[in-house]
Amino acid sequence: MTTLDTHVHTCLGDLHVRRTGTGPPAVLWHSLWVDSRSWGSLVDGLAVQRQVVTIDGPGYGASSPIHRDFTLAECACAAGEVLDALDLDAADWIGNAWGGHVGITLAATQPHRLRSLTTIAAPVTPVSRRQRWTQTYPLAAAYRLVGPNPLLTNVLFDVLLGGAEATYPDQAAELKAAFRAMDRESVRRTIRFMHRWHALTDLLPAVTVPTLLMTGDLGDQGWSPAAAQAAADTMPDAHVVPLTGAGHVGPLLVDTAAITEAVTDFWASVTASREQT
Repeated sequence: MTTLDTHVHTCLGDLHVRRTGTGPPAVLWHSLWVDSRSWGSLVDGLAVQRQVVTIDGPGYGASSPIHRDFTLAECACAAGEVLDALDLDAADWIGNAWGGHVGITLAATQPHRLRSLTTIAAPVTPVSRRQRWTQTYPLAAAYRLVGPNPLLTNVLFDVLLGGAEATYPDQAAELKAAFRAMDRESVRRTIRFMHRWHALTDLLPAVTVPTLLMTGDLGDQGWSPAAAQAAADTMPDAHVVPLTGAGHVGPLLVDTAAITEAVTDFWASVTASREQT
C-alpha cells in the first residue's frame, strides 16, 4: 500500500501529513497528548477503499514545534490549508477528541471543505471545574516541574486509554514513547490550550454536513452516548454510535473493528443519499 509523507506550511507552522491508499480522501486529526500514530490499524482498514490523510497537529509527531498559544479556529484554518495544499475538495473528516473539535469548527465555518464529519470521543464542552482542579491543573504543574517522567506519563495515559493499556501494552508503549519525545514547550502550550477553548454547542446547529458522533462514556466531561444523542438532536443531520472503549484514545484500541465498520457504513449512506438527490 502506497504511503507518502510531506509537510504543509500553515498558520500553525509546518504540519506533517501522511497519505496512505487511494480513492476519495478521508482526513484524520488525532487527540491531544498523542500523534497520528494513535490511529493504529484503523488507517490500514480505511485505506482499503480511501486515500487516508493523517495530520500531526501543531507541535505533535513530525510537525514543527509550536511555542505560542493557539485556538480551535486557527486549527480549523490550518486544516483548510492542508486540504488546499493537497488539492483536495470535499473530504470525509474523522477527528479523535481534539481532532473532533477541529472538525466541528471546520464544518461550521467552512462547510464546503467537508463531505462528512465523524468525531470519536470528542465532548462538545471543555473539562469541568472539578476535572480542572483534580486532574489537569495538577498535571500541568507536575509537567512544568519534571517533564514527562514515568509516573506522570502513566497517570496521563491511564486516563487517555481508560484502562486499555493492560490489554494493548505494545500500542500503549508506543504512544507513551511518542509523548515523552515531544517538544516540551509544545506540550506546555497544549496544556494551556485545554483551558482556552469554549463549548461548541452553539456551533452544532450550523454543522450541515452528515455527521457521526461516536463515543464511549467520558464521565468527568459528561460525555456519553446519551449526551452525544442530545447534541445530535440539535444538528441538522447527525447520528450516534456508542463505543465500549473508555477514555479519549481508548476506543481507537478497543473498538477498531467497530469504528471501521461504522464509518464505512456511514460513508456508504452519505454516498447513497447524494445519489438520490
